[in-house]
Amino acid sequence: MNIRQILQGKSVNALYSVSSDQTVLDGLKVMADKNIGALLVVDDGELTGIFSERDYARKVILKDRHSDDTRIADVMTANVITIEPEQSLEDCMIIMSDRHIRHLPVMEKGNLIGIISINDVVTAIIRDQKTRIDSLESYISGSPY
Repeated sequence: MNIRQILQGKSVNALYSVSSDQTVLDGLKVMADKNIGALLVVDDGELTGIFSERDYARKVILKDRHSDDTRIADVMTANVITIEPEQSLEDCMIIMSDRHIRHLPVMEKGNLIGIISINDVVTAIIRDQKTRIDSLESYISGSPY
């Protein structure tokens, strides 16, 4: 299974973003409204960072900053790790595990086309395992697929 297949299988594949000059409070409002854990930071059509709940906790709350006057640029993760749509689910899992990240933007030919979360990965694995189990059970019982 590759990343493109996961993106196609997502019920909602909206890309929510903020610009780096917006405030942390602006970003938190979008995250709360959309019930998501991370926002892409896009400036002039280019992916420049990612802002997550982890960034908020570690770089705002623990540093005693204020959400209404701290810019996203000051707390976002700037060196964003991305994945391509033809890469495998296994590649995605390895990157997420090795780098301790929960969200991976998907880039195709320099264009942002989606984002994969750890939840998307787990859901895809469960779906794939269920399909395999169903196929094996049909094979064992002699039932047609």
